Amino acid sequence: MPRKLKPYKNLMIGHMPSTKNAFESPTTKTFAEFSQLADYSLMDSLQADPQATSDGHDHLPRQVFSGHYVPVTPTPIPAAEYISHSKDLFNELGLSDELAQDEQFRRLFSGDIAVALEPMRPTGWATGYALSIYGTEYIQQCPFGTGNGYGDGRAISVFEGLFNGRRWEMQLKGGGPTPFCRGADGRAVLRSSVREFLAQEYMHALGVPTSRSLTLYVSHSEKVRRPWYSKDSRSFDPDILVDSPIAITTRVAPSFIRVGQLELFARRARSNANQTALNELQMIVKHLIERNYKFMINPSLNFADQVVEMAYLFRGRLTSLVANWIRVGYCQGNFNSDNCAAGGFTLDYGPFGFCELFDPRFQPWTAGGNHFSFFNQPVAAEANYQMFWSAIRPLLIDNTDALARLDQIREGFAEAMSKEVEAMWVKKLGLINYDTTLVKELIQLMTLSKVDYTIFFRKLSEIPNQITALKESFYLDSSEQVDAQWSCWLKRWRSHIMSSGDLKKISSAMKGINPKYTWREWLIAPSYELAEHGEYDLIKQLQDVLSNPYDEQSFEVETNFNRLMPEKFFNTGGISHYSCSS
Repeated sequence: MPRKLKPYKNLMIGHMPSTKNAFESPTTKTFAEFSQLADYSLMDSLQADPQATSDGHDHLPRQVFSGHYVPVTPTPIPAAEYISHSKDLFNELGLSDELAQDEQFRRLFSGDIAVALEPMRPTGWATGYALSIYGTEYIQQCPFGTGNGYGDGRAISVFEGLFNGRRWEMQLKGGGPTPFCRGADGRAVLRSSVREFLAQEYMHALGVPTSRSLTLYVSHSEKVRRPWYSKDSRSFDPDILVDSPIAITTRVAPSFIRVGQLELFARRARSNANQTALNELQMIVKHLIERNYKFMINPSLNFADQVVEMAYLFRGRLTSLVANWIRVGYCQGNFNSDNCAAGGFTLDYGPFGFCELFDPRFQPWTAGGNHFSFFNQPVAAEANYQMFWSAIRPLLIDNTDALARLDQIREGFAEAMSKEVEAMWVKKLGLINYDTTLVKELIQLMTLSKVDYTIFFRKLSEIPNQITALKESFYLDSSEQVDAQWSCWLKRWRSHIMSSGDLKKISSAMKGINPKYTWREWLIAPSYELAEHGEYDLIKQLQDVLSNPYDEQSFEVETNFNRLMPEKFFNTGGISHYSCSS
């Protein structure tokens, strides 16, 4: 088995330390200074599509047969207007807050790459990938019927650079069409842009590895038509067409390599689609190791051993990540392999949601089904890991020892996932060790009483003697019989944790695991609805509240943001459930 390394999960469970004061004096204050941070490892070390245009004007859907990326110029949104930026991320990157409203900076991150200054590149890039749904390979949705049309249809990376010694890639979401757009317009509506912009920084504040949010710009002079829900709609599917403002949010990550990208080259190598496919697979895996695992894998190891180490590390990251999703109530909604970051962090904020009324089968996306539901995410993760394992096996085909170790790691996924989930419940409940009966009975009672997932665990973190406080999290009035079951469970749980000592310390630790403030769709929706009319204060207020999810906040914040979902929002289209149209 691979050597033991510092576990990535230590960075994931619980409240991550704030980085707000990491850089008291931002060093990058002008766009010219920002441009000097450019360093393009992806375009320098990987291969461009040989059929791509030299100027990046490559916006029509077509098949891409080889190469790791296609140079593409984004399409600017007209009359771009600043909405907000992440002050936390700017601070971490050493950027001045004023830079977010700098004219050239605004133009770049609203899609106008013509402002690029050397050593910046005059084009962005989009990548192709394969599609697997729950471990099954698909090509049916590809307009060419080959799978060569899948990829970043509206995601265009425009910058890669070194910030305070760390490498970050910056990618526009909604930057216009690419060769992978499959006939779509490449735009993102304001609604989905606001959701992604807020959600990424909220997940970071929760201590869950994620892509990050840099900036959010909108155009009120251009709109696109999308299916959505009428006001107070009870329809399952969208029931009207809505003209929505377009927006661009910039997401930031160490890299955006997906499991689906590895799959793409592995499939081509397997089918002998072209002579370079196996070499391209090897190149992108080397690049993945450099970008996401550089400091955890000994570079002196031979390539086969590095691949095995990477597989072991990715398994640890993925299993810990999904356990953390369950910890904070997050449901990915559409956890295909192309939405699974090979670096082991949360990547795609499309049809995601956070569980309010507890249901193990919670799934906000109308097309998601039970296989991507809240408590089924560990199984979905294993399906994605299966595709990852299958994609990298061809690189080890001549090394029987490395192949055997890789297969052993794959076979151990379910057990590793189970251990991560059990460890999560131990911390979430303040236990000494995992108690299967205690956890199963709790889940049954939570389902029976229809508890609010976040409020319940925060109330439990106070370690109450009676169930009265817990009832404040119930959506359903309980009977005497159910109350008796709760009292019995609570007594057994307190008995378990009291044997470990100081209840104040246990309570404090639990509050560092169980957030006080969660994502409530019925509170998010008004922010993007107001933003359509040029009112952005609620977005900024939500940024402030969600950036400190574990903290006790003001009475006003408590009153407005820490409460049960009003009955009128249950089964409401666009709130309790929604399509993927964005």
